[in-house]
Amino acid sequence: MTTTDARTVVRYEPRGGAKELLSAKDQEITIAGPAGTGKSLAMLQKAFYTSLMVPGCRSLIVRQTHAALTGSTLVTFEQQVSTAALADGIVRWFGGSPRKPPAYQFANGAEILVGGLDRPEKFLSTEFSRIYVDEATQISLTALETLITRLRGNAATYRQIVLACNPDHPKHWIKQRCDEGAMRMIHSLHRDNPLYVNLDGTLTERGVDYMAKLDALTGVRRLRYREGIWAAAEGMVYEGWSDPVHVVEPFDVPASWSRWVTIDFGFTNPFVAQLWAEDSDGRLYLIREWVRTRMLVEDHAEVIRDRLLAGQPRPRAIITDHDAEDRATLERKIGMGTQAAHKGVSDGIQAFSARLKVQGDSKARLFVFRNALLDRDPEMDVASLPIGLAEEVAGYVWAVKPGNAGGLKEEPVKANDHSMDAARYMVAERDLGGTPRVRVLG
Repeated sequence: MTTTDARTVVRYEPRGGAKELLSAKDQEITIAGPAGTGKSLAMLQKAFYTSLMVPGCRSLIVRQTHAALTGSTLVTFEQQVSTAALADGIVRWFGGSPRKPPAYQFANGAEILVGGLDRPEKFLSTEFSRIYVDEATQISLTALETLITRLRGNAATYRQIVLACNPDHPKHWIKQRCDEGAMRMIHSLHRDNPLYVNLDGTLTERGVDYMAKLDALTGVRRLRYREGIWAAAEGMVYEGWSDPVHVVEPFDVPASWSRWVTIDFGFTNPFVAQLWAEDSDGRLYLIREWVRTRMLVEDHAEVIRDRLLAGQPRPRAIITDHDAEDRATLERKIGMGTQAAHKGVSDGIQAFSARLKVQGDSKARLFVFRNALLDRDPEMDVASLPIGLAEEVAGYVWAVKPGNAGGLKEEPVKANDHSMDAARYMVAERDLGGTPRVRVLG
């Protein structure tokens, strides 16, 4: 496809799902598929072409958070979509004002506003002809319905909202909405992306490297990100878990809320330290998490002291795995006593599951901040391992012992469960009671 202006030529060769998206006129569309198929790029190209060709068209590019939008989606838009137009002055960036949100402004009067749903005040008062939602599985159905109410623009084009995403749980509201016929699903495949796959189906040099990384994935992550299947892990322990419900945007946590720290020791396996906050109604929020392999406990202690607990009230307790030597080292380095965790697996899982249920006030009793993870472990990333509670939970599955008639549930698989263990310690502390074994320093 080629779009011309008096001074610029933009070339883009869409394939498969990307090509289908560019011509689709349905009011609600999701383009979904494995990682690396060019879904977001296709969506951004459509936003750009529409703005070039429809004078006065007002559009919105949005993600769940403003930080994710500026750090990823808009980088793609500027480096792969609108580079020449920005250089030629056909498009200019407006950084926003007290009255108006940031936007890309086109010479023909069209504009593309940008924003995160964590900061919706400015753009939600505006009417749009097109809305584009990146990483759409992160937003709620309520957010979608709110955005749809803003599809009232009067430009000379059809009104449409486009969602781009990787597959998620098969009961995710996006999948259900498409299955019910309320939204059109366009499937995006790896062969649609010329960056990784040639027209003859062979992999490009970059494609060989990228697909090798996807091929290394296992379990539900492979099904979703390599195969493009809306899948839940078979035998998933926490079937009540839902990212849109339990992963929340960070906020300023009141100093009056209790703080707790839970720790699962490890070296070859990851060491996990979690900082939890508990509100006045007993809801638990994982607000910071440290996950790292191949570090000494004394080095982890510095991270806990200087980063995990930085600016936070003193925790009511530091609840740890039972390793005596590691506990002693940790206590000495951070200058605080620790408490041995309740390690019962079966009752801990039941208590954790109960907290995931949405109660009469329309809220669950356990949440994870979207930005809780302090850093990603490079070695774990290379090995395509889940990092942190929000990533581990989807692959936390039941093990079935050989000879177990009927395949009855026995216990979870002991792999990629270190954040799950630390979180279970937290729930057990608040919901299962018992007399803790506490060591207090000083």
